[in-house]
Amino acid sequence: MTDHVQDDATRKSGDAARQYANMIWQYRQAETIAAMIHVGDKLGLFKAMADAGPLSADELAAKTGLHPRWLLEWMRLQAAARVLAYCGDDRFELPREASDLLANGEASGFAASSFVGGHPSGQLAGLMESFRTGIGKTYESDGMAAVTKSEGRHRIAAERSVIPKMIPALEGVAGKLENGALVADIGCGDGALVIALAKAYPRSIFHAMDPSRFAVEHVAVRAVETELTNLRVFVAPAERFPLPEQYDLIITFDCMHDMTQPQAAIAEIYRRLADDGTWFIKDIRSKPKFEDNLRNPMLAMMYGFSLFTCMASAMSEPGGAGLGTLGFNPDVAERMSRKAGFTRFKLHDFRDPGNLYYEVRR
Repeated sequence: MTDHVQDDATRKSGDAARQYANMIWQYRQAETIAAMIHVGDKLGLFKAMADAGPLSADELAAKTGLHPRWLLEWMRLQAAARVLAYCGDDRFELPREASDLLANGEASGFAASSFVGGHPSGQLAGLMESFRTGIGKTYESDGMAAVTKSEGRHRIAAERSVIPKMIPALEGVAGKLENGALVADIGCGDGALVIALAKAYPRSIFHAMDPSRFAVEHVAVRAVETELTNLRVFVAPAERFPLPEQYDLIITFDCMHDMTQPQAAIAEIYRRLADDGTWFIKDIRSKPKFEDNLRNPMLAMMYGFSLFTCMASAMSEPGGAGLGTLGFNPDVAERMSRKAGFTRFKLHDFRDPGNLYYEVRR
């Protein structure tokens, strides 16, 4: 009886924690939606959609002269927030009842101009310029702040989940790391993962790579602080490894969707992976169809992350792939992997609410 009461109390505590976390993230999502209503007002998007019926991103681009890929991400965000109505087949409509609130600046109830959100005005101005040019900002442009903002969370995940639970689930990987393997962490960011791995597997050699010099400088400092001798750092994009080595394990955590040329990066990963090596991917949990993603209660916030950061990075040079936060779903990941020559693709669901993991081999 005592065990039953204890289990029930534990379950209720877990439910309460999840509900509280959901409430807090809803506040963050509301901030993002507010900022994107402001963007829609300043760029004339609501006005262009008023009484126009269902529109595609290309049709809205024709009406506004703005970039269709950026408009599509914005329209999806607004539909996830129920500001726009989703009409299927990536077509969206401004509801008639929204006209005075969001599109008619002369109406007594006009509200769009009151939405600014908790983002610096310079950041929003840069974002709106990307709607016009199609070119986004890189992670490096945000300096060191972009590198360190999630470091603590990444360290905890590495120490509590990746090393004790995920690495052992990959075929033969734990044994290789224990005996001494060559590992590349591509898009290493704050370096929390690669540093945790280097500490856990001292017989292995780790190469941390990132196109941001701020990220690489930060990881180098952390490596010295932790007195690691089995970690080297490189400023390098994923599509051009700095050394001609063959790696036993290549890791890309939460970065494939940010890349301007992900297919070229995957081709380079295939070339640099040993014949019996493993490519281990972490990327955002999402589905191929927008309408299936609508079940995600935080979807609008995810599209906000995309516009501010992920898709912005993926569109930061002409011809960028622009996958965005939700763009590297399982179907896309497998298709692009097989196109590069990989023949084995395994999805791992480690009950991470925000991410899926893939084990890819030749």
